Amino acid sequence: MMLSAIVMGLTVWLMEVWLGQAGTAADSANVLAQLLLFFTKAGAFVFGSGLAIIPFLQQGVVQQFGWLNEHQFLDAVAVAMITPGPVVITVAFIGFLVAGLAGSIMAAIGIFLPVYLFTILPAPWFKRHRDNPQLKAFVDGATAAATGAITGAVLVLGARAINDVPTALIGITSFAVLWRFKISEPVLVAISGLVGLILWPLMRVG
Repeated sequence: MMLSAIVMGLTVWLMEVWLGQAGTAADSANVLAQLLLFFTKAGAFVFGSGLAIIPFLQQGVVQQFGWLNEHQFLDAVAVAMITPGPVVITVAFIGFLVAGLAGSIMAAIGIFLPVYLFTILPAPWFKRHRDNPQLKAFVDGATAAATGAITGAVLVLGARAINDVPTALIGITSFAVLWRFKISEPVLVAISGLVGLILWPLMRVG
């Protein structure tokens, strides 16, 4: 674990140095380097499920770099939520919006590279020390932090997706149905999308 952390720290530092020296390069190359660096950091330092990464991405993509506006970011998350695969697949869509296919590739490499490094390199160590009380305490703490991060993602997405009475009703009803009937999430999302599609022209007329 320590070895992988050191390797990742050195990698991020070298990328930062490279990015600092890329000021004279073309703007496109600079953006690609920024995408790779930012998403490598995101993959290395954000723990928990895919949803836990949303607040971190929103702060960097929208507020720090200004690559996307709030509406575009919400669209990128929505694309990831309604397609098969992990939620972090949204980074490939963000990279595509920022710099086309090359940006999509850089973002995907950045977000998944630390995952493989943190999983493959320390795997034997974790296996040998899986009963270690300190390791268990670390996992418990990381799990609690991930829960908070997921809650933050709910707040970030809710504040931007729920902007009128119909969307609020759809959100509340979806939560109630999911809580009461344990319906499959893809089915619930599909039904909610159809409801929104029906209500949208009615709201425009009103």
